[in-house]
Amino acid sequence: MAENQIGGQQVLLLPEGSTRLLGRDAQRTNIAVAVAVANAVKTTLGPKGMDKMLVSDLGDIVITNDGATILDEMNVEHPVAKIMVDIAKTQDKEVGDGTTTVVILAGELLKGAGDLVEQGIHPTTIINGYKMAAEKGREILNERARKVTFDDEQTLEKIAFVTMGSKNVGDDTTKHAIAKLVISAVKQVMTVQDGKITVDHDFIKIEKKAGGGASDTKLVNGVIIDKEVSHPGMPKSISNAKIALLDIALEIEKTETDARINITAPGQMQEYLQQEEHTLRDMVDKVTKSGANVVFTQKGIDDVAQHFMAKAGIMAVRRVKKSDIEKLARATNAKIVTSLEDLSNTDLGFAGIVEERKISGEQMVFVEKCKNPKSVTIFIRGGTQQVVDEGERAITDDIGAVSSIAERGFYVVGGGSIEMDLANGMRNYAADVGGREQLAIQKFADALEAAVPKTLAENAGMDSIDTLVNLRSKHKSKDGSVYGVDVLRNTIADMNKLGILEPLKVKEQVISSASEAAEIIMRIDDIISSRAKSPAGGPRGGMEGMGGED
Repeated sequence: MAENQIGGQQVLLLPEGSTRLLGRDAQRTNIAVAVAVANAVKTTLGPKGMDKMLVSDLGDIVITNDGATILDEMNVEHPVAKIMVDIAKTQDKEVGDGTTTVVILAGELLKGAGDLVEQGIHPTTIINGYKMAAEKGREILNERARKVTFDDEQTLEKIAFVTMGSKNVGDDTTKHAIAKLVISAVKQVMTVQDGKITVDHDFIKIEKKAGGGASDTKLVNGVIIDKEVSHPGMPKSISNAKIALLDIALEIEKTETDARINITAPGQMQEYLQQEEHTLRDMVDKVTKSGANVVFTQKGIDDVAQHFMAKAGIMAVRRVKKSDIEKLARATNAKIVTSLEDLSNTDLGFAGIVEERKISGEQMVFVEKCKNPKSVTIFIRGGTQQVVDEGERAITDDIGAVSSIAERGFYVVGGGSIEMDLANGMRNYAADVGGREQLAIQKFADALEAAVPKTLAENAGMDSIDTLVNLRSKHKSKDGSVYGVDVLRNTIADMNKLGILEPLKVKEQVISSASEAAEIIMRIDDIISSRAKSPAGGPRGGMEGMGGED
Protein backbone atom coordinates (compact mmCIF):
# COMPACT_ATOMS: atom_id res chain seq x y z
CA MET A 1 0.00 0.00 0.00
CA ALA A 2 1.63 3.24 -1.12
CA GLU A 3 1.64 5.98 1.54
CA ASN A 4 3.14 9.37 2.34
CA GLN A 5 3.69 11.28 5.57
CA ILE A 6 2.43 14.87 5.56
CA GLY A 7 2.83 16.72 8.85
CA GLY A 8 3.02 13.44 10.72
CA GLN A 9 -0.31 12.35 9.22
CA GLN A 10 -0.40 9.16 7.15
CA VAL A 11 -1.90 9.81 3.68
CA LEU A 12 -2.93 6.81 1.54
CA LEU A 13 -2.46 7.34 -2.21
CA LEU A 14 -3.28 3.94 -3.67
CA PRO A 15 -5.56 1.05 -2.69
CA GLU A 16 -4.43 -2.03 -0.77
CA GLY A 17 -2.21 -4.38 -2.80
CA SER A 18 -0.84 -1.64 -5.07
CA THR A 19 2.89 -1.27 -5.65
CA ARG A 20 4.98 1.70 -6.69
CA LEU A 21 8.58 2.07 -7.86
CA LEU A 22 10.11 5.52 -8.04
CA GLY A 23 13.12 7.17 -9.70
CA ARG A 24 16.27 5.06 -9.99
CA ASP A 25 14.50 1.92 -8.75
CA ALA A 26 11.99 2.16 -11.59
CA GLN A 27 14.75 2.73 -14.15
CA ARG A 28 16.90 -0.12 -12.83
CA THR A 29 13.91 -2.50 -12.93
CA ASN A 30 12.93 -1.49 -16.47
CA ILE A 31 16.50 -1.80 -17.76
CA ALA A 32 16.91 -5.22 -16.09
CA VAL A 33 13.69 -6.49 -17.72
CA ALA A 34 14.62 -5.14 -21.20
CA VAL A 35 18.12 -6.65 -20.99
CA ALA A 36 16.63 -9.99 -19.89
CA VAL A 37 14.33 -10.01 -22.94
CA ALA A 38 17.27 -9.15 -25.23
CA ASN A 39 19.38 -11.92 -23.68
CA ALA A 40 16.56 -14.41 -24.33
CA VAL A 41 16.97 -13.99 -28.09
CA LYS A 42 20.68 -13.09 -28.23
CA THR A 43 21.91 -16.63 -28.94
CA THR A 44 19.66 -16.94 -32.02
CA LEU A 45 21.46 -14.26 -34.10
CA GLY A 46 23.31 -15.27 -37.25
CA PRO A 47 23.85 -18.44 -39.27
CA LYS A 48 25.34 -20.18 -36.22
CA GLY A 49 22.59 -19.00 -33.87
CA MET A 50 20.70 -21.55 -31.80
CA ASP A 51 16.97 -22.30 -31.89
CA LYS A 52 14.45 -21.98 -29.05
CA MET A 53 11.76 -24.50 -28.23
CA LEU A 54 8.56 -22.93 -26.93
CA VAL A 55 5.83 -25.12 -25.45
CA SER A 56 2.32 -23.68 -24.95
CA ASP A 57 -0.19 -24.54 -22.18
CA LEU A 58 -1.82 -26.96 -24.61
CA GLY A 59 1.48 -28.68 -25.40
CA ASP A 60 1.89 -27.14 -28.87
CA ILE A 61 5.58 -26.96 -29.80
CA VAL A 62 7.26 -24.13 -31.71
CA ILE A 63 10.94 -24.49 -32.65
CA THR A 64 12.38 -21.30 -34.15
CA ASN A 65 15.12 -18.68 -34.08
CA ASP A 66 12.87 -15.91 -35.40
CA GLY A 67 13.00 -13.08 -32.85
CA ALA A 68 9.41 -11.87 -33.30
CA THR A 69 8.00 -15.42 -33.04
CA ILE A 70 10.02 -16.24 -29.90
CA LEU A 71 8.90 -13.09 -28.09
CA ASP A 72 5.31 -13.48 -29.24
CA GLU A 73 5.16 -17.08 -28.00
CA MET A 74 6.91 -16.27 -24.69
CA ASN A 75 3.76 -14.63 -23.29
CA VAL A 76 5.66 -11.97 -21.31
CA GLU A 77 3.99 -10.24 -18.37
CA HIS A 78 6.03 -7.12 -17.53
CA PRO A 79 4.94 -3.92 -19.35
CA VAL A 80 8.51 -3.11 -20.46
CA ALA A 81 8.91 -6.65 -21.83
CA LYS A 82 5.74 -6.01 -23.86
CA ILE A 83 7.34 -2.89 -25.37
CA MET A 84 10.29 -5.06 -26.46
CA VAL A 85 7.86 -7.54 -28.03
CA ASP A 86 6.12 -4.68 -29.84
CA ILE A 87 9.34 -3.42 -31.48
CA ALA A 88 10.03 -6.94 -32.77
CA LYS A 89 6.49 -7.09 -34.18
CA THR A 90 6.85 -3.66 -35.80
CA GLN A 91 10.14 -4.72 -37.40
CA ASP A 92 8.46 -7.88 -38.68
CA LYS A 93 5.50 -6.01 -40.18
CA GLU A 94 7.53 -3.20 -41.72
CA VAL A 95 10.48 -5.05 -43.26
CA GLY A 96 10.17 -8.74 -42.33
CA ASP A 97 13.81 -9.18 -41.27
CA GLY A 98 15.96 -7.90 -38.38
CA THR A 99 13.58 -8.80 -35.53
CA THR A 100 16.31 -10.32 -33.35
CA THR A 101 18.78 -7.49 -34.07
CA VAL A 102 16.32 -4.75 -33.07
CA VAL A 103 15.63 -6.36 -29.68
CA ILE A 104 19.32 -6.97 -28.93
CA LEU A 105 20.20 -3.38 -29.90
CA ALA A 106 17.40 -1.96 -27.71
CA GLY A 107 18.72 -4.07 -24.78
CA GLU A 108 22.30 -2.86 -25.35
CA LEU A 109 21.17 0.78 -25.58
CA LEU A 110 19.34 0.48 -22.25
CA LYS A 111 22.32 -1.26 -20.65
CA GLY A 112 24.53 1.66 -21.75
CA ALA A 113 21.94 4.16 -20.53
CA GLY A 114 21.89 2.39 -17.14
CA ASP A 115 25.67 2.84 -16.81
CA LEU A 116 25.35 6.55 -17.58
CA VAL A 117 22.52 7.02 -15.07
CA GLU A 118 24.70 5.41 -12.38
CA GLN A 119 27.40 7.96 -13.26
CA GLY A 120 24.93 10.77 -12.59
CA ILE A 121 23.95 11.65 -16.18
CA HIS A 122 20.31 12.76 -16.37
CA PRO A 123 17.99 10.52 -18.47
CA THR A 124 16.91 13.51 -20.59
CA THR A 125 20.54 14.12 -21.59
CA ILE A 126 20.90 10.43 -22.52
CA ILE A 127 17.69 10.54 -24.59
CA ASN A 128 18.89 13.65 -26.47
CA GLY A 129 22.22 11.95 -27.16
CA TYR A 130 20.48 8.80 -28.44
CA LYS A 131 18.24 10.87 -30.75
CA MET A 132 21.28 12.65 -32.18
CA ALA A 133 23.11 9.32 -32.62
CA ALA A 134 20.12 7.69 -34.37
CA GLU A 135 19.85 10.64 -36.75
CA LYS A 136 23.58 10.45 -37.49
CA GLY A 137 23.28 6.67 -37.96
CA ARG A 138 20.59 7.07 -40.62
CA GLU A 139 22.74 9.70 -42.34
CA ILE A 140 25.79 7.37 -42.42
CA LEU A 141 23.61 4.48 -43.63
CA ASN A 142 22.45 6.52 -46.61
CA GLU A 143 26.06 7.49 -47.40
CA ARG A 144 27.18 3.86 -47.33
CA ALA A 145 24.13 2.49 -49.20
CA ARG A 146 24.59 1.01 -52.66
CA LYS A 147 21.94 1.12 -55.38
CA VAL A 148 20.54 -2.05 -56.91
CA THR A 149 17.93 -2.53 -59.62
CA PHE A 150 15.48 -5.40 -59.74
CA ASP A 151 17.18 -6.63 -62.91
CA ASP A 152 20.37 -7.42 -60.95
CA GLU A 153 19.41 -11.03 -60.16
CA GLN A 154 22.83 -11.89 -58.72
CA THR A 155 22.78 -9.18 -56.04
CA LEU A 156 19.13 -9.83 -55.22
CA GLU A 157 19.86 -13.53 -54.72
CA LYS A 158 22.71 -12.72 -52.33
CA ILE A 159 20.44 -10.47 -50.25
CA ALA A 160 17.65 -13.06 -50.20
CA PHE A 161 20.11 -15.82 -49.26
CA VAL A 162 21.54 -13.82 -46.31
CA THR A 163 18.01 -13.35 -44.93
CA MET A 164 17.49 -17.13 -45.15
CA GLY A 165 20.99 -17.81 -43.72
CA SER A 166 20.05 -18.15 -40.06
CA LYS A 167 16.91 -20.21 -40.67
CA ASN A 168 16.78 -23.99 -40.34
CA VAL A 169 15.32 -24.79 -43.80
CA GLY A 170 17.56 -27.29 -45.53
CA ASP A 171 21.10 -26.87 -46.85
CA ASP A 172 22.64 -23.94 -48.75
CA THR A 173 21.48 -25.33 -52.13
CA THR A 174 17.88 -25.41 -50.88
CA LYS A 175 18.19 -21.88 -49.45
CA HIS A 176 19.54 -20.56 -52.77
CA ALA A 177 16.63 -22.25 -54.59
CA ILE A 178 14.07 -20.76 -52.17
CA ALA A 179 15.73 -17.32 -52.47
CA LYS A 180 15.21 -17.50 -56.26
CA LEU A 181 11.56 -18.53 -55.75
CA VAL A 182 10.94 -15.52 -53.49
CA ILE A 183 12.54 -13.10 -55.99
CA SER A 184 10.38 -14.54 -58.80
CA ALA A 185 7.25 -14.27 -56.63
CA VAL A 186 7.92 -10.62 -55.69
CA LYS A 187 8.67 -9.76 -59.33
CA GLN A 188 5.40 -11.33 -60.40
CA VAL A 189 3.14 -9.46 -57.96
CA MET A 190 4.86 -6.05 -57.74
CA THR A 191 3.24 -3.06 -59.41
CA VAL A 192 5.05 -0.08 -60.92
CA GLN A 193 3.32 3.30 -60.92
CA ASP A 194 5.07 6.58 -61.81
CA GLY A 195 8.40 4.79 -61.46
CA LYS A 196 7.60 3.72 -57.88
CA ILE A 197 7.47 0.01 -57.06
CA THR A 198 4.98 -1.34 -54.52
CA VAL A 199 4.63 -4.95 -53.34
CA ASP A 200 1.43 -6.24 -51.71
CA HIS A 201 2.48 -9.28 -49.66
CA ASP A 202 -1.15 -10.46 -49.46
CA PHE A 203 -0.94 -11.59 -53.08
CA ILE A 204 1.95 -13.96 -52.39
CA LYS A 205 0.02 -16.83 -50.86
CA ILE A 206 1.97 -19.21 -48.65
CA GLU A 207 0.52 -22.73 -48.55
CA LYS A 208 2.26 -25.42 -46.51
CA LYS A 209 1.96 -29.17 -46.06
CA ALA A 210 4.17 -31.50 -44.05
CA GLY A 211 5.76 -34.21 -46.19
CA GLY A 212 8.64 -34.47 -48.63
CA GLY A 213 11.62 -32.22 -47.88
CA ALA A 214 12.40 -28.50 -47.80
CA SER A 215 13.91 -28.87 -51.30
CA ASP A 216 10.42 -29.78 -52.62
CA THR A 217 9.22 -26.21 -51.92
CA LYS A 218 8.06 -24.67 -55.19
CA LEU A 219 6.52 -21.58 -56.73
CA VAL A 220 3.13 -21.97 -58.39
CA ASN A 221 2.20 -19.32 -60.98
CA GLY A 222 -1.34 -19.33 -59.76
CA VAL A 223 -3.19 -20.25 -56.59
CA ILE A 224 -3.46 -23.41 -54.47
CA ILE A 225 -6.81 -23.88 -52.74
CA ASP A 226 -6.85 -26.16 -49.71
CA LYS A 227 -10.24 -27.65 -50.68
CA GLU A 228 -11.46 -30.62 -52.68
CA VAL A 229 -13.73 -30.78 -55.73
CA SER A 230 -17.35 -30.69 -54.51
CA HIS A 231 -18.70 -33.82 -56.27
CA PRO A 232 -17.02 -37.16 -57.04
CA GLY A 233 -18.57 -37.16 -60.53
CA MET A 234 -16.91 -33.89 -61.53
CA PRO A 235 -13.69 -33.88 -63.61
CA LYS A 236 -10.54 -33.79 -61.47
CA SER A 237 -8.40 -32.03 -64.06
CA ILE A 238 -9.28 -29.44 -66.71
CA SER A 239 -6.84 -27.94 -69.21
CA ASN A 240 -7.35 -24.44 -70.66
CA ALA A 241 -9.79 -23.74 -67.86
CA LYS A 242 -12.34 -20.94 -68.11
CA ILE A 243 -12.94 -19.93 -64.50
CA ALA A 244 -16.01 -18.31 -62.95
CA LEU A 245 -15.60 -16.73 -59.50
CA LEU A 246 -18.90 -16.40 -57.67
CA ASP A 247 -19.95 -14.66 -54.49
CA ILE A 248 -23.37 -16.33 -54.50
CA ALA A 249 -24.83 -19.63 -53.35
CA LEU A 250 -25.92 -22.14 -56.01
CA GLU A 251 -28.78 -23.32 -53.84
CA ILE A 252 -32.34 -22.34 -52.93
CA GLU A 253 -32.10 -19.48 -50.47
CA LYS A 254 -34.25 -19.48 -47.37
CA THR A 255 -36.55 -16.51 -46.88
CA GLU A 256 -35.46 -13.90 -44.37
CA THR A 257 -38.79 -14.19 -42.54
CA ASP A 258 -40.45 -17.39 -41.35
CA ALA A 259 -42.50 -18.87 -44.19
CA ARG A 260 -44.97 -21.73 -44.38
CA ILE A 261 -45.94 -23.74 -47.47
CA ASN A 262 -49.39 -25.36 -47.34
CA ILE A 263 -49.65 -28.54 -49.44
CA THR A 264 -53.19 -29.88 -49.76
CA ALA A 265 -52.68 -32.64 -52.34
CA PRO A 266 -49.96 -35.27 -53.00
CA GLY A 267 -49.25 -33.88 -56.46
CA GLN A 268 -48.39 -30.44 -55.06
CA MET A 269 -45.42 -31.91 -53.18
CA GLN A 270 -44.01 -33.29 -56.43
CA GLU A 271 -44.60 -29.96 -58.18
CA TYR A 272 -42.76 -28.14 -55.37
CA LEU A 273 -39.73 -30.45 -55.65
CA GLN A 274 -39.73 -30.16 -59.45
CA GLN A 275 -39.81 -26.36 -59.17
CA GLU A 276 -36.77 -26.46 -56.84
CA GLU A 277 -34.94 -28.72 -59.30
CA HIS A 278 -35.93 -26.44 -62.20
CA THR A 279 -34.56 -23.38 -60.35
CA LEU A 280 -31.24 -25.13 -59.65
CA ARG A 281 -31.04 -26.36 -63.26
CA ASP A 282 -31.56 -22.76 -64.42
CA MET A 283 -28.64 -21.63 -62.23
CA VAL A 284 -26.33 -24.29 -63.68
CA ASP A 285 -27.52 -23.47 -67.24
CA LYS A 286 -26.49 -19.82 -66.73
CA VAL A 287 -23.01 -20.97 -65.66
CA THR A 288 -22.81 -23.35 -68.67
CA LYS A 289 -23.95 -20.65 -71.14
CA SER A 290 -21.18 -18.33 -69.97
CA GLY A 291 -18.67 -20.94 -71.18
CA ALA A 292 -17.23 -21.62 -67.71
CA ASN A 293 -15.89 -25.10 -67.03
CA VAL A 294 -14.49 -24.37 -63.54
CA VAL A 295 -16.42 -22.64 -60.74
CA PHE A 296 -15.13 -21.32 -57.41
CA THR A 297 -17.72 -19.89 -55.03
CA GLN A 298 -17.51 -18.36 -51.58
CA LYS A 299 -20.86 -19.87 -50.65
CA GLY A 300 -22.48 -23.31 -50.86
CA ILE A 301 -23.58 -25.48 -53.80
CA ASP A 302 -26.74 -27.61 -53.49
CA ASP A 303 -26.37 -31.38 -54.01
CA VAL A 304 -28.76 -31.25 -56.98
CA ALA A 305 -26.79 -28.36 -58.53
CA GLN A 306 -23.58 -30.35 -58.03
CA HIS A 307 -25.18 -33.25 -59.92
CA PHE A 308 -26.12 -31.03 -62.88
CA MET A 309 -22.65 -29.45 -62.93
CA ALA A 310 -21.00 -32.88 -62.93
CA LYS A 311 -23.20 -33.91 -65.89
CA ALA A 312 -22.17 -30.72 -67.72
CA GLY A 313 -18.46 -31.51 -67.10
CA ILE A 314 -17.94 -28.51 -64.81
CA MET A 315 -15.47 -28.70 -61.91
CA ALA A 316 -16.73 -26.80 -58.85
CA VAL A 317 -15.20 -25.91 -55.48
CA ARG A 318 -17.40 -24.42 -52.78
CA ARG A 319 -16.92 -22.39 -49.59
CA VAL A 320 -13.62 -20.88 -50.75
CA LYS A 321 -12.27 -18.15 -48.47
CA LYS A 322 -12.83 -14.55 -49.58
CA SER A 323 -9.06 -13.88 -49.56
CA ASP A 324 -8.51 -16.91 -51.83
CA ILE A 325 -11.22 -15.74 -54.23
CA GLU A 326 -9.48 -12.35 -54.45
CA LYS A 327 -6.14 -14.05 -55.14
CA LEU A 328 -7.79 -16.18 -57.85
CA ALA A 329 -9.17 -13.00 -59.44
CA ARG A 330 -5.66 -11.49 -59.56
CA ALA A 331 -4.10 -14.70 -60.84
CA THR A 332 -6.64 -15.65 -63.53
CA ASN A 333 -7.87 -12.14 -64.43
CA ALA A 334 -11.45 -13.18 -63.66
CA LYS A 335 -14.12 -10.89 -62.22
CA ILE A 336 -15.92 -11.79 -58.99
CA VAL A 337 -19.62 -12.06 -59.89
CA THR A 338 -22.40 -11.45 -57.36
CA SER A 339 -25.36 -12.27 -59.63
CA LEU A 340 -25.75 -15.13 -62.10
CA GLU A 341 -27.84 -12.84 -64.31
CA ASP A 342 -24.66 -10.79 -64.97
CA LEU A 343 -22.34 -13.76 -65.58
CA SER A 344 -20.92 -13.65 -69.10
CA ASN A 345 -17.89 -14.87 -71.03
CA THR A 346 -16.02 -11.59 -70.34
CA ASP A 347 -16.14 -12.25 -66.57
CA LEU A 348 -14.26 -15.54 -66.86
CA GLY A 349 -10.60 -16.04 -65.99
CA PHE A 350 -8.05 -18.33 -67.59
CA ALA A 351 -5.66 -20.97 -66.25
CA GLY A 352 -3.58 -23.48 -68.22
CA ILE A 353 -4.63 -26.24 -65.84
CA VAL A 354 -6.91 -26.66 -62.83
CA GLU A 355 -6.33 -29.95 -61.09
CA GLU A 356 -7.17 -31.71 -57.85
CA ARG A 357 -4.10 -33.44 -56.38
CA LYS A 358 -3.57 -35.56 -53.29
CA ILE A 359 -0.85 -34.08 -51.07
CA SER A 360 0.07 -35.93 -47.85
CA GLY A 361 -3.31 -37.68 -47.83
CA GLU A 362 -5.38 -34.52 -48.38
CA GLN A 363 -6.95 -33.15 -51.56
CA MET A 364 -5.90 -29.71 -52.81
CA VAL A 365 -6.91 -27.82 -55.96
CA PHE A 366 -4.05 -26.35 -58.02
CA VAL A 367 -4.82 -23.45 -60.38
CA GLU A 368 -1.65 -23.18 -62.49
CA LYS A 369 -0.13 -21.81 -65.72
CA CYS A 370 -2.01 -18.52 -65.56
CA LYS A 371 -1.18 -15.74 -68.05
CA ASN A 372 0.92 -13.11 -66.23
CA PRO A 373 -0.66 -13.78 -62.81
CA LYS A 374 -0.64 -10.92 -60.28
CA SER A 375 -1.06 -13.42 -57.44
CA VAL A 376 1.18 -16.44 -56.90
CA THR A 377 1.62 -19.22 -54.33
CA ILE A 378 4.72 -20.55 -52.62
CA PHE A 379 4.05 -24.16 -51.63
CA ILE A 380 6.23 -25.13 -48.67
CA ARG A 381 7.16 -28.74 -47.90
CA GLY A 382 9.21 -30.21 -45.05
CA GLY A 383 9.84 -33.39 -43.10
CA THR A 384 7.87 -32.35 -40.00
CA GLN A 385 5.26 -29.73 -39.15
CA GLN A 386 7.92 -27.78 -37.20
CA VAL A 387 10.20 -27.64 -40.27
CA VAL A 388 7.29 -26.50 -42.45
CA ASP A 389 6.34 -23.79 -39.93
CA GLU A 390 9.94 -22.55 -39.74
CA GLY A 391 10.03 -22.58 -43.55
CA GLU A 392 6.96 -20.34 -43.60
CA ARG A 393 8.61 -17.89 -41.18
CA ALA A 394 11.83 -17.89 -43.23
CA ILE A 395 10.00 -17.24 -46.50
CA THR A 396 7.86 -14.50 -44.91
CA ASP A 397 11.09 -12.78 -43.74
CA ASP A 398 12.62 -13.23 -47.18
CA ILE A 399 9.59 -11.73 -48.93
CA GLY A 400 9.90 -8.70 -46.61
CA ALA A 401 13.62 -8.28 -47.35
CA VAL A 402 13.24 -8.63 -51.14
CA SER A 403 10.22 -6.28 -51.10
CA SER A 404 12.30 -3.72 -49.18
CA ILE A 405 14.91 -3.85 -51.93
CA ALA A 406 12.22 -3.58 -54.63
CA GLU A 407 10.59 -0.55 -52.99
CA ARG A 408 13.73 1.23 -51.75
CA GLY A 409 16.43 0.00 -54.19
CA PHE A 410 19.40 0.22 -51.79
CA TYR A 411 21.46 -2.26 -49.79
CA VAL A 412 24.41 -2.22 -47.37
CA VAL A 413 27.22 -4.68 -46.62
CA GLY A 414 26.25 -6.99 -43.72
CA GLY A 415 28.02 -9.38 -41.35
CA GLY A 416 28.48 -6.65 -38.74
CA SER A 417 30.56 -4.46 -41.09
CA ILE A 418 27.95 -1.71 -41.42
CA GLU A 419 27.51 -1.64 -37.62
CA MET A 420 31.29 -1.17 -37.18
CA ASP A 421 31.14 1.60 -39.77
CA LEU A 422 28.27 3.29 -37.95
CA ALA A 423 30.04 2.98 -34.59
CA ASN A 424 33.21 4.64 -35.99
CA GLY A 425 31.17 7.43 -37.56
CA MET A 426 29.24 8.03 -34.33
CA ARG A 427 32.43 8.18 -32.22
CA ASN A 428 33.86 10.83 -34.54
CA TYR A 429 30.56 12.69 -34.39
CA ALA A 430 30.50 12.50 -30.56
CA ALA A 431 33.85 14.33 -30.37
CA ASP A 432 32.37 17.16 -32.48
CA VAL A 433 29.17 17.36 -30.42
CA GLY A 434 30.92 17.66 -27.03
CA GLY A 435 29.01 18.11 -23.77
CA ARG A 436 27.37 15.27 -21.87
CA GLU A 437 25.45 14.14 -24.96
CA GLN A 438 28.69 12.82 -26.42
CA LEU A 439 28.76 10.15 -23.70
CA ALA A 440 25.34 8.88 -24.84
CA ILE A 441 26.43 8.94 -28.51
CA GLN A 442 29.49 6.86 -27.58
CA LYS A 443 27.24 4.39 -25.73
CA PHE A 444 25.10 4.13 -28.88
CA ALA A 445 28.25 3.26 -30.86
CA ASP A 446 29.21 0.64 -28.23
CA ALA A 447 25.68 -0.81 -28.39
CA LEU A 448 25.86 -1.22 -32.19
CA GLU A 449 29.16 -3.11 -31.88
CA ALA A 450 27.84 -5.31 -29.09
CA ALA A 451 24.48 -6.00 -30.78
CA VAL A 452 25.75 -7.41 -34.08
CA PRO A 453 29.50 -8.09 -34.62
CA LYS A 454 30.18 -9.09 -30.98
CA THR A 455 27.03 -11.26 -30.76
CA LEU A 456 27.78 -12.92 -34.13
CA ALA A 457 31.29 -13.76 -32.89
CA GLU A 458 29.98 -15.14 -29.57
CA ASN A 459 27.37 -17.32 -31.31
CA ALA A 460 30.06 -18.72 -33.64
CA GLY A 461 32.30 -19.66 -30.69
CA MET A 462 34.87 -16.98 -31.51
CA ASP A 463 36.63 -14.72 -29.01
CA SER A 464 34.37 -11.68 -29.11
CA ILE A 465 36.93 -9.22 -27.68
CA ASP A 466 39.65 -10.24 -30.17
CA THR A 467 37.11 -10.05 -33.00
CA LEU A 468 36.04 -6.51 -32.05
CA VAL A 469 39.65 -5.33 -31.65
CA ASN A 470 40.60 -6.77 -35.06
CA LEU A 471 37.53 -5.24 -36.72
CA ARG A 472 38.18 -1.80 -35.21
CA SER A 473 41.76 -1.95 -36.46
CA LYS A 474 40.67 -3.11 -39.94
CA HIS A 475 37.99 -0.41 -40.25
CA LYS A 476 40.61 2.30 -39.65
CA SER A 477 42.62 1.06 -42.64
CA LYS A 478 41.95 1.95 -46.26
CA ASP A 479 39.24 -0.25 -47.87
CA GLY A 480 38.64 -1.91 -44.48
CA SER A 481 35.05 -0.65 -44.05
CA VAL A 482 33.60 -3.79 -45.69
CA TYR A 483 35.14 -6.17 -43.14
CA GLY A 484 32.81 -8.09 -40.86
CA VAL A 485 32.50 -11.39 -39.00
CA ASP A 486 32.86 -14.53 -41.16
CA VAL A 487 31.05 -16.95 -38.86
CA LEU A 488 31.54 -19.94 -41.16
CA ARG A 489 35.35 -19.70 -41.03
CA ASN A 490 35.61 -18.12 -37.55
CA THR A 491 37.55 -15.08 -38.72
CA ILE A 492 37.01 -11.55 -40.02
CA ALA A 493 36.71 -11.14 -43.78
CA ASP A 494 35.58 -8.92 -46.67
CA MET A 495 31.78 -9.21 -46.53
CA ASN A 496 31.41 -7.72 -50.00
CA LYS A 497 33.44 -10.55 -51.54
CA LEU A 498 31.48 -13.13 -49.54
CA GLY A 499 28.21 -11.62 -50.79
CA ILE A 500 26.84 -10.82 -47.32
CA LEU A 501 24.45 -8.02 -48.27
CA GLU A 502 21.37 -6.68 -46.46
CA PRO A 503 18.56 -4.25 -47.37
CA LEU A 504 19.11 -0.63 -46.29
CA LYS A 505 15.49 -0.38 -45.12
CA VAL A 506 16.03 -3.21 -42.58
CA LYS A 507 18.99 -1.40 -40.97
CA GLU A 508 17.16 1.94 -40.91
CA GLN A 509 14.17 0.37 -39.20
CA VAL A 510 16.41 -1.38 -36.64
CA ILE A 511 18.05 1.90 -35.59
CA SER A 512 14.75 3.84 -35.51
CA SER A 513 12.76 1.22 -33.55
CA ALA A 514 15.53 0.32 -31.07
CA SER A 515 16.38 3.95 -30.25
CA GLU A 516 12.71 4.94 -29.87
CA ALA A 517 12.06 1.98 -27.55
CA ALA A 518 15.12 2.82 -25.44
CA GLU A 519 14.04 6.47 -25.25
CA ILE A 520 10.48 5.70 -24.14
CA ILE A 521 11.68 3.22 -21.49
CA MET A 522 14.32 5.67 -20.18
CA ARG A 523 11.64 8.35 -19.70
CA ILE A 524 9.81 6.23 -17.14
CA ASP A 525 10.65 7.24 -13.56
CA ASP A 526 7.54 5.99 -11.79
CA ILE A 527 5.80 2.62 -12.07
CA ILE A 528 2.40 2.39 -10.41
CA SER A 529 0.87 -1.06 -10.43
CA SER A 530 -2.73 -1.41 -9.32
CA ARG A 531 -2.24 -5.13 -8.72
CA ALA A 532 -0.25 -6.98 -6.12
CA LYS A 533 3.20 -8.28 -6.98
CA SER A 534 3.34 -11.68 -8.66
CA PRO A 535 5.17 -14.49 -6.77
CA ALA A 536 8.23 -14.02 -9.02
CA GLY A 537 8.46 -10.36 -7.99
CA GLY A 538 7.98 -7.25 -10.07
CA PRO A 539 4.68 -5.68 -11.07
CA ARG A 540 2.32 -7.87 -13.06
CA GLY A 541 0.76 -4.97 -14.88
CA GLY A 542 -0.78 -1.61 -14.32
CA MET A 543 -0.14 1.94 -15.37
CA GLU A 544 3.15 3.63 -15.97
CA GLY A 545 4.02 7.25 -15.25
CA MET A 546 5.93 8.79 -18.14
CA GLY A 547 8.30 11.69 -17.65
CA GLY A 548 11.67 12.81 -16.42
CA GLU A 549 12.86 13.04 -12.84
CA ASP A 550 12.38 16.82 -12.68
